[in-house]
Amino acid sequence: MPLRTPLFDTHLSSGAKLVDFGGWEMPLHYGSQVDEHHQVRKAAGMFDVSHMLGVDVTGPDALPYLRTLLANDVAKLDAPGRALYSCMLNEQGGVVDDLIVTLLASQRFRTVVNASTADKDVAWMNARIAAAAADVVLTPRRDLAMIAIQGPAARAAVWSAWPESRPATENLKPFHAAEVGARLVSRTGYTGEDGFEIALPAGGAAAFWKALRDAGVAPCGLGARDTLRLEAAMNLYGNDMDESTSPLESGLTWTVDLKDTAREFVGRRALVAAPPQRALVGLKFLDRGVLRAHMRVATSMGDGEITSGTFAPTLGFSIALARLPRKDGADPQPGSEVEVDVRGKLLPARIVKVPFVRHGKALIS
Repeated sequence: MPLRTPLFDTHLSSGAKLVDFGGWEMPLHYGSQVDEHHQVRKAAGMFDVSHMLGVDVTGPDALPYLRTLLANDVAKLDAPGRALYSCMLNEQGGVVDDLIVTLLASQRFRTVVNASTADKDVAWMNARIAAAAADVVLTPRRDLAMIAIQGPAARAAVWSAWPESRPATENLKPFHAAEVGARLVSRTGYTGEDGFEIALPAGGAAAFWKALRDAGVAPCGLGARDTLRLEAAMNLYGNDMDESTSPLESGLTWTVDLKDTAREFVGRRALVAAPPQRALVGLKFLDRGVLRAHMRVATSMGDGEITSGTFAPTLGFSIALARLPRKDGADPQPGSEVEVDVRGKLLPARIVKVPFVRHGKALIS
């Protein structure tokens, strides 16, 4: 039987097209994926992300444990409510998962991991606790639902649906969070737009979803979520990075903190010992059609591969992320032209800076 979120019946009654996603029965769209994409870029849309898993990390050793578990340095979280994006690596420097970690209080953190890797992640995290004999407790929070409200009108819509939250959340900066009663409101997202991601008790999810809908927020499915995140050049685990690729070859060098030379996080030695030979770059397709994952990319430095590709509704043409060879320690340069193997025919594309779109505005043309 497929897994279902607390909002499954709501999606069903709303006419959502449901698909399997990592073992979860999730909405792909509610009629038009493209309309949902534009709704987020222009106003406000909401996504059920309850398939992702919150994992609370508590105990006297929570901070030193997380500093060795993650490639980014959790010591940067110097006040409750601050959040950080990081990768969790294996000993070879490959990405076990990417996640967000938030400091809730002294000795109390919450991580949010991907749905498809949740069981593996919890097992890996527990194994690291055992290996370090750390005084840490992991608590998976399947008692919670999570709703992401995204778009230029998203925060105002949340305050309309839930006025009591405004005093605590109006001045939240990006990558900050606030606990409001039993709910955690984070100013984070996966679309390149402003908004909130809200974790709340599962029993209240349907009523809150309805309140948001009454406030003008459009329900959106995984289809729009994917085109939005790719326009924002945000990585998808399993496509743009996995256990066989390092963050240094996945456009995530900025998430690896090597400043504290005494901090021995898992995978650090492998990263330092093996400079990246490839780089993740953005592509604009210069022909008709749609770029897709696993298409071969021919370059003057050798072949690479598209990791994520789609038609970009905001831009009106196809874009992609591709992992391409580096040369003499340098990344492939924006403006360079490459060729993509589309059904045996080499077609032109151009390397471009990412993100492709930010806050509703096209950054390439």
